[in-house]
Amino acid sequence: MKMSTADWVMLAALSFLWGLSYFLIEIALEGLPVLVIVSLRIALAAVVLWAFVLFTRAEVPRQASVWTAFLVMGLLNNIAPFTLIVWGQTEITSSLASILNATTPIFAVIVAAVFLSDEPPTRNKIVGVLIGFAGVVVMIGPEAFGQVGDAVLPQLAVVGAALSYAFAGVFGRRFHRLGIKPVVSAAGQVTMSALVMGVFMLATSGFGAVADAGTSALLAVVILAVFCTAVAYILYFRILAAAGATNLMLVTFLIPVTAVLLGVLILDERLQPGELIGMALIAASLVAIDGRLLKLRR
Repeated sequence: MKMSTADWVMLAALSFLWGLSYFLIEIALEGLPVLVIVSLRIALAAVVLWAFVLFTRAEVPRQASVWTAFLVMGLLNNIAPFTLIVWGQTEITSSLASILNATTPIFAVIVAAVFLSDEPPTRNKIVGVLIGFAGVVVMIGPEAFGQVGDAVLPQLAVVGAALSYAFAGVFGRRFHRLGIKPVVSAAGQVTMSALVMGVFMLATSGFGAVADAGTSALLAVVILAVFCTAVAYILYFRILAAAGATNLMLVTFLIPVTAVLLGVLILDERLQPGELIGMALIAASLVAIDGRLLKLRR
């Protein structure tokens, strides 16, 4: 499956929203526990997404099999990775988390090759994914690996989240085949996730933590829910339907680029040579995977 120009624009927008989420998670962790952040993020996103569904008058499926699929998608794409990443970031830096999360396209190539006949592991795809991962490592810098070996379980948690995202991308292809619109797919999976996480909130008395949280932590969660979850998942399902799971997972290469550029624009940081080289490698990987410029050259 190929990426159109519109798909690349949506992928860039998705990378911005998910790149912003790493900053917001660190702010939210200053005032809220892990499960509370995940629960609030998903619940608020569900409310926003159903408002989108009502506004667009999209048809909502009633079959139990579809809602069971939404539950599985929510477990793979929301509950497991959100919890693993947020918990992992309590022990490791966001830079190392970004590198570990960038293994998602590698897992996606393998999982898609096993389960999807229309997403074979082509030479351009494999080479591009490896170059892109190298670009992420170069851009973030070797100092991010200083924690490797010190907090093994949190690191494995983020890698587990990357693997879960890969399976979610493959599993989520079915919603397009069923004729379900992206906004409904997003609302369905987030709703089922919110119901599951709501049970955890009740069991752990997480609502008391919300009352004690500061304004900055709560505001961070609201932005996480509305933009980095609700809007992001509408883009997610649009790209998934049009371009496939492997191409969608390339977003994890662009997330560190977004984080660096946000630092330059918001925090007045300066671009370092390693960051420029890493961005060039990531750009080269995307060109290789896209293939159009290489065909034009030939």
